Amino acid sequence: MVERPRKRFRVLRPVIDFVLQPTQEGELRRRVLFWVPAPLPILGLVYLLVGGAFSAAGWTILLAACVGVAAMLLATVVQPTPLPEGLAPPVSARRSLHRFRQFTQLRLALALAPMVIGACAALIGGGMYPLFAVLALAWPQLLLAMPTFFTITRARRAMEAWGTTAYLWHALSRPAKVTWPIATPLARSYRAWRTERARRLAQQKIQDQEQDKAWKEAVATERANPTEPTKPSAKTNKSEEGTLQRTRRLQALPEEDADNEPTALIPNLESGKNESGQGGAEKDTPAESAKSDAMPSSSGSNATVGRADRQILDPSGALGLGVRNRRRGQANRRPPSHKP
Repeated sequence: MVERPRKRFRVLRPVIDFVLQPTQEGELRRRVLFWVPAPLPILGLVYLLVGGAFSAAGWTILLAACVGVAAMLLATVVQPTPLPEGLAPPVSARRSLHRFRQFTQLRLALALAPMVIGACAALIGGGMYPLFAVLALAWPQLLLAMPTFFTITRARRAMEAWGTTAYLWHALSRPAKVTWPIATPLARSYRAWRTERARRLAQQKIQDQEQDKAWKEAVATERANPTEPTKPSAKTNKSEEGTLQRTRRLQALPEEDADNEPTALIPNLESGKNESGQGGAEKDTPAESAKSDAMPSSSGSNATVGRADRQILDPSGALGLGVRNRRRGQANRRPPSHKP
């Protein structure tokens, strides 16, 4: 039994094959068709910014129209440069294809640049007329930039102006992948990100499985070698007493950390005073302080500390006379003046 061909997309099949043609010519055609609907977002954005008004200043409309006419004249007049003489056929085909690509990109730029200028003029003038004038002149240039039979033939004749044969048709018929200017790189980067993310997730899953396996092995080892026997409770059966095990008990943490340990104590001055036999209530005189300074230290470091305490401070808290009188036995006063 012969199956009938599907009628789905039968009408659009020639158009789809024309657009998705896997050749160099099809690649240039897709590059042009990608920018054909570009003026529509610009038109909607400008319409929202100007508030839906159409009338604008006259000089803005004139400026936009002049730019559109200049771009159209340049796109019509400018052609690819001639090829140099003496090129081999493979080199001629490669150079002709490269120059035709540059020529197509130049026509796209000449069609899109006036649209941007017309949008700026519409925003300045406060109306849509400048943009409408530019679109009427520049939008058809996108279709003129498409590689058709007339465009390719005219470009080939311009390249052969110096007598070198340009194998442009042969170069355009070479196979090429079906790509789009911006969508294809974005899709490629997104697929690469998804692949990298799946690889990272797989590695993370393997690591988690290894950690779970190591944890289960540690638990099994702990159960096989218990440190303390289990005390059977009243609720457990006799058959379960031999199967219950208990893990080893953790050591209690110290009450104080290493940072909270007490620091070393400084020498107590009062203890040195008590050891030397001097009471806290007795007061030292300058003579007694001098005698105590002259006495050798018989009780070691405590006696030295006590003598320093008596020399510096009185029991009342003021500086002693031994400190204020640097020269013992002399009054600390200003010497007489020798002026006449």
